[in-house]
Amino acid sequence: MAHVKPMIKSNALLAAAFSAAVLPVQATAQSFDQVVQAEVLPGWRNDDGTHMAAVRITLNPGWKTYWRAPGDAGIPPQISWKGSRNLEDLSVTWPTPEVFWQNDMRSIGYTDELVLPLRIAPKNAGEPVRLKAVLDIGVCRDVCVPQRLKVKAELPEFGARDARIAAALVDQPLTADEAGVRKVTCSLAPSEYGVMLTARIHMPVVGNAEVAVVETADPEIWVAEGTTTRSGNTLVTETEMMHVTDSAFMVNRSDLRFTVLSGGDAVDIHGCSG
Repeated sequence: MAHVKPMIKSNALLAAAFSAAVLPVQATAQSFDQVVQAEVLPGWRNDDGTHMAAVRITLNPGWKTYWRAPGDAGIPPQISWKGSRNLEDLSVTWPTPEVFWQNDMRSIGYTDELVLPLRIAPKNAGEPVRLKAVLDIGVCRDVCVPQRLKVKAELPEFGARDARIAAALVDQPLTADEAGVRKVTCSLAPSEYGVMLTARIHMPVVGNAEVAVVETADPEIWVAEGTTTRSGNTLVTETEMMHVTDSAFMVNRSDLRFTVLSGGDAVDIHGCSG
């Protein structure tokens, strides 16, 4: 963990190159080299007035794209909803991802297809919702290619249930209670560049090759890949957190999020105690 700072600089350069290399794509939402396409699945209106829709991303064989926390070898996805109309609130649900290893580096994401369910609260009930999105994502096979996809659709007043959206809603990590998590404790210590975090998650085994991913609520705090080990019913993950501008920062234990991944299964855990 002592050599993570140069990796932050490398990631910053990667992000800069990613931003500079993104090529705009027209409303067809097909990439310039046709390795990835996107569309809106219009979905249905719920009894509580919210609307369930989705963005569907399809990839050519052998290509993958990334989860919200893509790992050191991945490219973080960014989605802008600017230009949408009658939109009061929107929440994205990420299905359970896969873990990939290449050249001893980890990435987390999806192959073939990604359906991202969207729960939308209209600003004015009874009026149509116009959804517009710009997706800046990375797609990889032998090389990684940044892509910009644009999609838009007017959502139906009622609509019909879509099995693809329903399946993505089912494909969610277990909650801490469902997985039998008893408690999570965190210890923090200063490091050369930020803060070292050691989390002990008391839970039954999820499966083989468990990987714990740590996220914070602050996008300015970068979390290194870290390590995951197990001792009986305790999963231990260690990582380092740093501010992207080298500024001092505080860690709120209740804002930490842990996702334990293993062979297509996952557990979503929020917060830890001292």
